[in-house]
Amino acid sequence: MSDGNVDLKNDLRAQIYATPLDQLNPAQPELFQADAHWAMFERLRKEDPVHYTAEHEFGPYWSITKYNDIMAVDTNHEVFSSEGGITIANQDAGEGPLPMFIAMDPPRHDEQRKTVSPIVAPHNLAKLEPLIRERAAGILDGLPIGEEFDWVDKVSMELTAMTLATLFGMDQKDRRKLTYWSDVVTAAPGQGLIDTIEQKMQIFVEYHAYFTELWNQRVNAPPTGDLISMLAHGEATKNMSPREYFGNVVLLTVGGNDTTRNTISGSVYALNKNPDQYAMLRANPDLIPSMVSETIRWQTPLAHMRRIATRDFDLGGKTIKKGEKVVMWYVSGNRDDEVIANPEAYIIDRERPRQHLSFGFGIHRCVGNRLAELQLRIIWEEILKRFPEVRVVEEPKRSWSTFVKGYERMKVVIPAKN
Repeated sequence: MSDGNVDLKNDLRAQIYATPLDQLNPAQPELFQADAHWAMFERLRKEDPVHYTAEHEFGPYWSITKYNDIMAVDTNHEVFSSEGGITIANQDAGEGPLPMFIAMDPPRHDEQRKTVSPIVAPHNLAKLEPLIRERAAGILDGLPIGEEFDWVDKVSMELTAMTLATLFGMDQKDRRKLTYWSDVVTAAPGQGLIDTIEQKMQIFVEYHAYFTELWNQRVNAPPTGDLISMLAHGEATKNMSPREYFGNVVLLTVGGNDTTRNTISGSVYALNKNPDQYAMLRANPDLIPSMVSETIRWQTPLAHMRRIATRDFDLGGKTIKKGEKVVMWYVSGNRDDEVIANPEAYIIDRERPRQHLSFGFGIHRCVGNRLAELQLRIIWEEILKRFPEVRVVEEPKRSWSTFVKGYERMKVVIPAKN
């Protein structure tokens, strides 16, 4: 597998280091799509770890790029509020940001999160495990041997959509609607999936209508264990507005889909880029849980989270003013060599593989983190049982986004066993 982006990356790196520090703007989706954002964060960590960008299409913002500074922001929800949205670009549905519990502060956040969190409690994950394994096995057994195919579509999207449809209590025949809607939520007009904001809003109408029907079915039936029933019957959520319900559906769709799917793809890519680690994994499948955590760090499937300062606050020698936008770049913190040894390397037997920022910290730590790890562990247990290797044959096509750090397409081939 050759890296066709090397010249482009080198050119962008040179541009980043030639740009005056006060003009650096890390929130450029084209950098992420070219996998050329690393130099930006490398420079900011060294020269200006709490960095202010004065001009951006979504307004001025602070970039927090070092591990400990990100932790300081993420664990201080009183100073750094989530109200109004969690991305540098607000998720707009025509009337301002959609309300959702990840974009709320206590007490509403805590009440709504508590309503849905039982679905990923250990006893529920134990019940889900055999079903996920059966589906993973079915997906892998259906793959072509000796011919190229798109791993993202055939495996990563498929397993995560199946699991998410189960959590929502949806018909499995509709599972790929979840993939599509999740992509639309984070899509920018003109980048292949949608052409205009108006088109996006029309798709949201269909998305909303589908889940309104699910709500109506669940609210008029006895409680069951799926997410929609939990929301329809939960004390903190049963009387929420249709818009707030839809906001939480959007959150659970993107949170349950993009992160796991892009880490599944990222694991195949990372192991191909590091064949010594792939050989170590094949020789010792007991390393799968450690490899999963290392991949979640190395991939960082959501590149950032945003907060708003509720009062003036000093961080890293800078004063963040009340009302200013603060972006925690998890993708940068996960490469901070002051906290993580040799962070650029992909090391599947790290001493502390779960030491990473990808799930966030504090009250907003990813509610489904154990489910994500479970799906990744199972798919790799099943892959190693079946295939000598999964070989990436060309550079993948990456997402055009500063939020979802993922893959749109990744061509692979599974060689026949000797």
